[in-house]
Amino acid sequence: MEELFNEHRIFLENTDLVFKRYLMKVIPWQERLLGIQGFRGVGKTTLILQYIKENYANSDKALYVSLDNIYFADNKLVDFVKEFVANGGEHLFLDEVHKYKNWSVELKNIYDLHKNLRITFTASSLLEILNSKADLSRRAVVFFMQGLSFREYLNFSLNTKFKAYGLKQIIENHKQISSEILKEVKVLKCFKKYLSSGYYPFFKEGETLYYHKIRSIANMVVEIELPLLKNVEPSKIVKVKQLLYILALSAPFKPNITKLAERIEITRNTTIEYINYLADTKLINKIYANSKGISLLQKPDKIFLENSNLSFAFVGDKTDKGNLRESFFLNQLLQNHAVSYPKKGDFLVDEKYLFEIGGKNKNNKQISGIKNAYIASDDIEYGFKNKIPLWLFGFLY
Repeated sequence: MEELFNEHRIFLENTDLVFKRYLMKVIPWQERLLGIQGFRGVGKTTLILQYIKENYANSDKALYVSLDNIYFADNKLVDFVKEFVANGGEHLFLDEVHKYKNWSVELKNIYDLHKNLRITFTASSLLEILNSKADLSRRAVVFFMQGLSFREYLNFSLNTKFKAYGLKQIIENHKQISSEILKEVKVLKCFKKYLSSGYYPFFKEGETLYYHKIRSIANMVVEIELPLLKNVEPSKIVKVKQLLYILALSAPFKPNITKLAERIEITRNTTIEYINYLADTKLINKIYANSKGISLLQKPDKIFLENSNLSFAFVGDKTDKGNLRESFFLNQLLQNHAVSYPKKGDFLVDEKYLFEIGGKNKNNKQISGIKNAYIASDDIEYGFKNKIPLWLFGFLY
């Protein structure tokens, strides 16, 4: 255990506190069993190391360990925790828990046995978390960490200190908020860059391999996690990839499931099943006209890639500007809001606000006469009346 504490201190020494993700202030760190899930590279490890550094410094009451550490190849987690608690440990931070066999069962037993111990864990495998919910039910509080919002991207890349705004604030005060932001940064140039390569924090490691890393993450999900955790036959993985590519070319996509199934030569129900799997892995987002009482075999009304960077990574210069706009808007809104597919307009938010997404010349024709209807318009710095700059919705978290 001494060696693990030494590694813990090295990690803390190399952790800076300049930029912090939005979840830092959202997460209830005092929970006894707290989970943070998200794609590889979104900042989960940095987040928990920053929390430790700020709240425990060099105290032995807290310890960060990664469960892919070779130590756990020959040592059980339950025995390690027993020793940690016996030596005065109070808060254990377990990184990449999905790499430890039967982790959810052991965490359940640890939770029940050590009443005064707090455990915060992270996982990059979203399907692994879903599969383990039965073991962790009523015990773990789990949060999903999205990639960088546009606000976070600006703060991370330019060292600005922009704060987040609520949706109502943006709707009611968008001109004033835009004015304050535009005093510090040329927004439209930065927004274009963000849509193509600013969602994952590892863009700072260099642009050359940025899309390669994104594709590697997606391949790991499709080629390894789906067969292992969803029992997708290895021979069918090519069908899942074909489906994902079609969705990437078409998203936002109003699916004709029968034609889609015929195109990739699988059944209708299997097509919907694969779409649900891709949504579970957060590679795509899907919305329905009615978000209540949705069955597993019900087709979504519209499908999007989870974020705009995925489009550039998957299909390159075949990306469509209109698709990028809608994917961005949905991605940023889903963090804190319920979004459904309306009869008119593009998105209905919280069953109250109707949004139409478009370019700078988009008018009110499609939402004319509708209460609480707005245009989220790209390529404009300032809004006017119910026309709000699209980029400003990147300040919601």
